Amino acid sequence: MLNKLKILLKHLWLDASDARHAIPPEMLKRLTQRVAASERRHSGEIRICVEASLPASYLWRLGAENTLAQLIRQRALAMFGKLRMWDTEHNNGVLIYLLLAEHAIEIVADRGVARHVSPEQWQAMVARMAGAFREGRYEDGLTEALEETSAVLMEHFAEGTSENGAQAGPNELPDTPLLQ
Repeated sequence: MLNKLKILLKHLWLDASDARHAIPPEMLKRLTQRVAASERRHSGEIRICVEASLPASYLWRLGAENTLAQLIRQRALAMFGKLRMWDTEHNNGVLIYLLLAEHAIEIVADRGVARHVSPEQWQAMVARMAGAFREGRYEDGLTEALEETSAVLMEHFAEGTSENGAQAGPNELPDTPLLQ
């Protein structure tokens, strides 16, 4: 019970201003440029979402049936939908989700990418970059996540084509990371 209370307080304490503090304007600009550069090399779409804390509606579900890790994954999946990541022409959108309160990262890939990359591969990728987030090196961790995601997309969705060889369309989603 005490642990749940600590988690609740930590999440209720943080807000969008903490995300903007962790990712200042110059870093946001660099990350935006890196996403845009990445997307010029493949037909995939990448979004970065940095959230300070889980909404209270998620926190109230914390307990015997839902672990914190499950709630973080559920939130990442919800943001994937909210950001319309599933709505790309070739179903090759990837969301890099960072939850500051827990220094947690989740990667959610649309079905076109999921055909090529197993959940275990994504988890291994997340494990490699987790240290940077625990140390508060958000730009390093997000850059590493972006580079590894880009490598996967370049392997399966080469420049200008989809997995079935069709020409890639225009940039379908914003490149600027979402901070909230």
